[in-house]
Amino acid sequence: MKILAMAVVALALSGTVARAADPRHPNWPCTQAKVPEISLAAVWAGPALDDAETRWKNDAKITALVAKLSARKTPMDEAAKLVKDFLAASSADKTTNAKLLFAGLFDTLNAQRSQVMNGLERVSRKQREAAEKIREETIQLQALQGATPRDEAKVEALSNELIWKTRIFEDRNKVVRFVCEVPTTIDQRLFALGRVIQQEME
Repeated sequence: MKILAMAVVALALSGTVARAADPRHPNWPCTQAKVPEISLAAVWAGPALDDAETRWKNDAKITALVAKLSARKTPMDEAAKLVKDFLAASSADKTTNAKLLFAGLFDTLNAQRSQVMNGLERVSRKQREAAEKIREETIQLQALQGATPRDEAKVEALSNELIWKTRIFEDRNKVVRFVCEVPTTIDQRLFALGRVIQQEME
């Protein structure tokens, strides 16, 4: 039981999310560097957006399309077609609508990205607390195992609790590693849709 409990604890703590390489973001759990916001210049080479950055929300068609294009469940080929169809039907207002559409995407996807990143940092803080709790209970278990007389019931109960907690800890770590890819996916989506919009404006 001692070997099993210690092996599980070692496994959990070896994968702890507290590995931030950038001291500016101590709770950032991902290997990718934390970039708090997408830079407009990095994803848009078209004309200045001007007041489109605030006006896009006033257009019902634009807001509905932005919502659909921003949803990760919308495949990129479908999203690109929706952009092309919308701008093709815009005729004289194509440039204005293109700027409004991109402004909406930039605003919405940046907000999505921030939400995901804030969630990752919350989980990272909880994981650090969980790791500390596991360490404390491991020390308690070692003390119980070395006690004379030894209380087998307590040893077994704490061992089982540690196994359960480390299993939850590792499961959360797996989820974190998966979610760490989401900000990059959002970056790529915004860049790709921005390129389609710019191509349709030419």
